[in-house]
Amino acid sequence: MNEIRLHNTLSGQTEPFVPQKPGEVSMYTCGPTVYDYAHIGNYRTFVFQDILRRFLKLRGFNLDHVMNLTDVDDRIIAKAAAAGVSIRDYTQKYVQAFFDDCKTLSIEAPEHWIRATDYIDDMVKLIQRLQEKTFTYSGEGSIYYRIGKFPDYGKLSKIDVSGIQTGVRVDNDRYEKESARDFALWKAPKPGEHFWETPIGPGRPGWHIECSAMAMKLLGETIDIHTGGIDLAFPHHENEIAQSEGATGKQFVRYWMHAEHLLVEGEKMSKSLGNFFTLREVLKSLRDPEVMRFFLLSSHYRGPINYSTVQLAQADETLLGLYRALKDAGQAGPVDAQWLARFRGAMDDDFNTPEALAIMQGVARELNQAKASGNSAKSAGAAATLRAMGAVLGVLQQDPDTYLKRSVGGQMMMADADVEALLAARQAARAAKNFAESDRIRQLLTDAGILLEDKAGGATQWRRA
Repeated sequence: MNEIRLHNTLSGQTEPFVPQKPGEVSMYTCGPTVYDYAHIGNYRTFVFQDILRRFLKLRGFNLDHVMNLTDVDDRIIAKAAAAGVSIRDYTQKYVQAFFDDCKTLSIEAPEHWIRATDYIDDMVKLIQRLQEKTFTYSGEGSIYYRIGKFPDYGKLSKIDVSGIQTGVRVDNDRYEKESARDFALWKAPKPGEHFWETPIGPGRPGWHIECSAMAMKLLGETIDIHTGGIDLAFPHHENEIAQSEGATGKQFVRYWMHAEHLLVEGEKMSKSLGNFFTLREVLKSLRDPEVMRFFLLSSHYRGPINYSTVQLAQADETLLGLYRALKDAGQAGPVDAQWLARFRGAMDDDFNTPEALAIMQGVARELNQAKASGNSAKSAGAAATLRAMGAVLGVLQQDPDTYLKRSVGGQMMMADADVEALLAARQAARAAKNFAESDRIRQLLTDAGILLEDKAGGATQWRRA
């Protein structure tokens, strides 16, 4: 069997994947900051992480997978205070929405969902370890990490740290400038803000210390894989490395994997730019949530992908073609080992989902040919192969007959006989000059995705949108 090769942001190279313990993988993924609904740009990363998880399981690895929910940061603190509610009460709605969205997109649950607010004591203990090793200094009740003391700072993001000035620091959790600054490990409370009383003083953790403390608490001081969006490489993941390795003296993560941005008209989709769409908004215009997942798989995770209705329509049509191939193809055939080996080869090569999808379309063509020739044994085998591949990517697991009846917005497609019956009723209403009823029926058909064209002489032609 081929070796798995994945791109390691730390080395900048595609490397063979060899976990610390044979057959076992420890993996940490950065989840959402739950101050609002996640947008589909976020789900590009989460779907990639799910594919990574599914494929490692297919290859026989046992996973110990942690995904965090950041439920304390500057934005959450401010919004909870403005609403006059606790952090937990403010974030619960968005936590549940994230879980619901993951279920909608067939994103598997990790072994551990964790919330930052449940690990405050572990964050304090990690800060104390850094204090003992003189990686920190205090200022106005806050505690900062002295990045000048960590010679390897910048090794992940390749940022130039030659211009660092001692004591130049940033207090907010997120900063966009490509310049290194000492960052807050522990933040002194402001009037009206929630805070914790701890051995290092009152306050609350900085964003970066949260993931370091939680990852090492659950997975150990060195973990196999850490993933996230490319925008997290600096400063968040760079700061995680500095904190963790400063405290332990050990390599924190062996393989760093980052997904590229989802773009809108050439710019990354983000809440700060206001060019984002939530999953719930987009689903209203899709046949099925699987279309969104298929669209996100259509580009390699390390390449940018542009969000557009044209791209979504292409994903919808390709997915329809695969479901049409599965229709009436049987269930119980043996999986084709040669096709599956080609599929695994594509996935072994740094999770090349575009190539994997192309291989699936090859199987679908073979399936259609087998159906056309009446070779039921071959068609059943090709269908089983296609479903097995789809299971790794989280698609093609629905009943084909049911899927093919859906129209835009997830509604069940109106049957031809029902369309014809409504057209007859509309024709009768027009003959009786009951134009209100005629218009009502036309709108009913339009809402069901049926387009009408009235011809000269009173005939009406129809087609599906």
